[in-house]
Amino acid sequence: MMSGRWFRVFLGLVLVLTLASCLLACEEEPADNGRLGVVVTIPPLADFVENVGGDLVDVLTVMVPAGRSPHSYEPLPSQLEQVARADVFVKVGSGVEFELVWMEKMIERNREMLVVDCSTGIARLGNDPHIWNSPANAIRMVENICEGLAEADHPDNRARYEAGRDTYLQELNELDVYIHQRLDSYSSRYFMIYHPAFGYFAKEYGLVQLAIEPEGGSITGKVIQGCIDEAEEHELKYVFVAPQFAADNAEVVAEAIGGQIASVDPLGALYIPNMRSVADAIALELE
Repeated sequence: MMSGRWFRVFLGLVLVLTLASCLLACEEEPADNGRLGVVVTIPPLADFVENVGGDLVDVLTVMVPAGRSPHSYEPLPSQLEQVARADVFVKVGSGVEFELVWMEKMIERNREMLVVDCSTGIARLGNDPHIWNSPANAIRMVENICEGLAEADHPDNRARYEAGRDTYLQELNELDVYIHQRLDSYSSRYFMIYHPAFGYFAKEYGLVQLAIEPEGGSITGKVIQGCIDEAEEHELKYVFVAPQFAADNAEVVAEAIGGQIASVDPLGALYIPNMRSVADAIALELE
C-alpha cells in the first residue's frame, strides 16, 4: 500500500500533468470567444465589418492583404484554413479577379459559411469592379454587410449591428460632404491615373478619370503617346499611381509632361481617412 507521503507526491504529479495537458490543448485549439468569424476579400471590407460588428466579430483574415493586387494574388494555405473555420465570408461581388478565380474553391472548403455579396443593389460601370471607391456605394455595401452579419448571428444581436451600421453611415455621409467641399469648386475636372480604380469615384463627383492602363488591353507606345497628348491637352501636373502596381509607364508620362508621380491607394485599410487622402490628392490636380 502507498504511504501517505508518496500518495501526496503521486497526486501532485497527476495534477501537474493534467494542468499541462489542458494548457497545451488550449494553445492548440483556442476556445470559442462567441464572436462571428469573418473572412473578407480586401482591406476596405475588413474596415466595414469591424465598424458594423464591433466586438461581435473577428476578422480572421483579409484574403488580399494590404499592398497586394486583387487582380493577381493567390491565397496562402494559412488563409484557406481561416476560410474553413469562418462563419461569414464578405465578398465584393462586382467581378474582382481574385473572387472570379478563387470564390468557388473557398466555398468548397466551407459550405456552412454565409457568403455576403456587397455588390447587391449597386449599378455597375461596365466591367469596372472597383465599386467600393465611391462613398455612395460604400453606404450600400455597409448595409449589405449589416444584414449578413445579423442573419448569421443570434437575433438578439441585430440591434447592435444596426447601431454600428448607423454610426458608420453617418461618418460616410460626412465623408461625402468633405469630398464635395474639396472638389466641387474647381472648373478643371480631369485627372490621370495608371490603373483605372476610381471610375465610380469620378462618376460620383463629376470628374473624368484618364487611365494609362487600358481596360482589357496592353500598354503600347501608341497608348503612352495618347496619354501624353491627353495630359498636355488638359494641362495635367500629376500622374497618380497605386502601391499595388508598378509605376514605370506612369513615370514615362509624368516625365514627358513635366509633371510628377503622386500616390493614391484604392485599397486603403482605413476607408474614410484613405478616401479623404484620395480627395486631397486629386484636389491638387484640379487647382
